[in-house]
Amino acid sequence: MRVLAATSEIYPLVKTGGLADVAGALPLALARSGIETRTVVPGYRAVMAAARGRKVAAWEHLFGGPARLVAAEAAGLQLYVVDAPHLFDRQGGLYVDASGQDWPDNWQRFAALSRVTAEIAGGLIKGWRPDLVHVHDWQAALAPAYMRHGAAPAMLSIVTVHNLAFQGRFPAAIFAGLGLPDAAFSLDGVEYYGGVGFLKAGLQAASAITTVSPTYAQEIRTPEFGMGLDGLINARAADLHGIVNGIDTEEWNPKTDRHLAANYGPGRLGARNRNAAALAGEFDLDADHSPLLAVISRLTWQKGMDVLAESIDAIVAAGARLALLGSGDAAIEGELLAAVPRHRGRVGVRIGYDEALSHLLQGGADAILVPSRFEPCGLTQLYGLRYGCIPIVARTGGLADTVVDANHAALDAGCATGFQFAAAERGQLVATVARAIAVHRDAGAWARMQRRAMKADVSWDKSAAQYAELYRRLIGENDKTP
Repeated sequence: MRVLAATSEIYPLVKTGGLADVAGALPLALARSGIETRTVVPGYRAVMAAARGRKVAAWEHLFGGPARLVAAEAAGLQLYVVDAPHLFDRQGGLYVDASGQDWPDNWQRFAALSRVTAEIAGGLIKGWRPDLVHVHDWQAALAPAYMRHGAAPAMLSIVTVHNLAFQGRFPAAIFAGLGLPDAAFSLDGVEYYGGVGFLKAGLQAASAITTVSPTYAQEIRTPEFGMGLDGLINARAADLHGIVNGIDTEEWNPKTDRHLAANYGPGRLGARNRNAAALAGEFDLDADHSPLLAVISRLTWQKGMDVLAESIDAIVAAGARLALLGSGDAAIEGELLAAVPRHRGRVGVRIGYDEALSHLLQGGADAILVPSRFEPCGLTQLYGLRYGCIPIVARTGGLADTVVDANHAALDAGCATGFQFAAAERGQLVATVARAIAVHRDAGAWARMQRRAMKADVSWDKSAAQYAELYRRLIGENDKTP
């Protein structure tokens, strides 16, 4: 089977969040099921430096300038790189400029990604054509619309929603520049509340829709989580599937992780003490035996970081230390940083992102806090399970699907792997941290929970098998269509 994927970021070449991890890991996992995946990615500077290859197509004018399509291989991934310097070769972030503002031509940049994907689906590459196209998030979601309206109308497609809050909405004035027929600007096309909706267009045109956890697939059918698209999603409920993400268990392996002060496994949990000591040194925390809680997150309202900021005093008073790594909303950053001088030796905050430090946090902290208001899947808690860093999570989306709450029944039955609380609210968070601290006082019970967590299957194996089954089902149903 041949699958053409499309994504705006892919690990290890370029990354801003979990989308890149999924886009990089899923093709490798699918290969074990005999599925060949080639992924279309933008030609950012980092991608062009890492993925040198051969030109397989070219355009004189692709949304404002010349472009090439380069077939390349990097990190075991087969790629089609859209080398369009006027769209992707620039200083700043993938989606925002140096000041944090969206690039004003984002609609052109990701329309280009989508259109090239559709053209490949339609036979652009001599000798290679996919059986199915799988696109990720709004940045590639216009591809099914391009296919439907001319490039490859019979091609099967899947749109995976990693976060419905990000939709790619633009004013109606851009429609004329997309190169779609007038008929596409309609309720069952790309039109969305009078403008153009990239994700909406993909959800409308794709053969199937997936989200990154079963619970999130149900949540987005409600007005609370549907972000204005719940009506469309409910209309397509029969085509909606929730498949939880996995993680790269080679990259995230406490037995071999080069970023740790000491490697360990379920049978050598004592070695985590060296990581805890290194972590305390990194964050200027007291070197004692009180529970050390970690946070690795974007500092945003969605992630519940405002609730965490309100709860720090109570968490410290309960007897815990806190080490936080992240960046985001300036006001939240300020509130978190202000807690450091109030609680010297008990709270440490590092603004920014550091891949190596994120590994040490998982390998040295006792627990990882994830108080999200909504969380389509979440990878942080999966890393926590893998490293015996017990997740303390809000009961939403993939967090609810991957962590077994340590209530009395689960502790007695020996199946608990973490702690859940009902909502991202100060009282709930503080009470659940207190519950975790109480269990932590029983070193034997805590170690048993760590070992259970570390045995949880957080790999891509099951999830990739579910994607493979969905691919085969769609292709099988399509073959039966007269």
